[in-house]
Amino acid sequence: MRYSQLVNPHNTPQVSRARTVFEYLVIIIGIAPMALMVNWVLLPHAFVGGGLTGICSAIYYVTGGLFPSLFPEYGGAVPVWLTTFVFNAILLLIAGLTVGWRFTIRTMVGVAAITFWYRVIPILPEPIIEDPWLGAIIGGFVFGLSLGCVLAANGSSGGTDIVAMIVNHYHNISLGNIMLACDILIIASAFFLPLPESMLQEYTHSSPLQGGIEGGLLFLKIKRVLYGVAMTISYTVAVDWLMARINRSVHFLIYSSKYEEIATAINTTVNRGVTVLDGTGWYSKKPVKVISVLVRKPESSLVFSIVHSIDPEALVSIAEVSGVFGSGFDKIKAKPPRGQIESFQALKRG
Repeated sequence: MRYSQLVNPHNTPQVSRARTVFEYLVIIIGIAPMALMVNWVLLPHAFVGGGLTGICSAIYYVTGGLFPSLFPEYGGAVPVWLTTFVFNAILLLIAGLTVGWRFTIRTMVGVAAITFWYRVIPILPEPIIEDPWLGAIIGGFVFGLSLGCVLAANGSSGGTDIVAMIVNHYHNISLGNIMLACDILIIASAFFLPLPESMLQEYTHSSPLQGGIEGGLLFLKIKRVLYGVAMTISYTVAVDWLMARINRSVHFLIYSSKYEEIATAINTTVNRGVTVLDGTGWYSKKPVKVISVLVRKPESSLVFSIVHSIDPEALVSIAEVSGVFGSGFDKIKAKPPRGQIESFQALKRG
């Protein structure tokens, strides 16, 4: 029995459904570390991170003790899970009208997942990483890896990463850089928030700084903003690092007498386009067929399995490529400057 029959290649919707289910599982499970870092590092340290999480955490700090009857388990503060859900309910409509309703459905799953994790994971009274600088860097990096997994599955946790995905959909700009630009404004707002009691105690128990109490409080406010900046830079680096590795592509050249069977299996199983090239063996002077196919790096193991199952003697060459643009890969988003477009149009008219 052929490999293509074993994997049921003609039933491509089944392959697509399995991939969709896997991506939803990645969104639901992969988003959990984000909630862990928020409830175990960010909130206990009273950081104001970037994105919607930063806005919701700022609301959590400001409303502390205002609603003791409504939110007794949160010290009377409006919980992060509630504000996250409310704000994202509004942003879902924006995502549907711009990126597409498929992205909106995945965003709904991501929002439901992050709300669930925020709700079930307790907020620790003391951070698991005691040093605030280490907490900002390590917590931010884990947060970024979690977010990168969600974005790689075509999902979203809501908030400013929706804005990042929208801009990246139309322009060739790094996801991490878009989120960094959005986050700086949110982090800067931490300067105007009242300082948490933990930071005030740090000031009271330390030696007085030059400039008196006002100078000391100003230093603590700046320090709080810098914690948020460190955390945001850390998760920005993590997102770009992970996305760069997930989106890598490879180019296969496969030499085999069973090229038809291999090409069909790759085309229907991996769901990638295949090109068969004409060649000539210089020593034998016989015509040969060469299969050329571009796939994502994670798909390369499946291509190897297909080739080995059909023709163990096939000659296979693989090379990493710096970028692949077109159907099934990245979209070409770079646009020539306006002057070049006008010059080109003038030449066509001439």
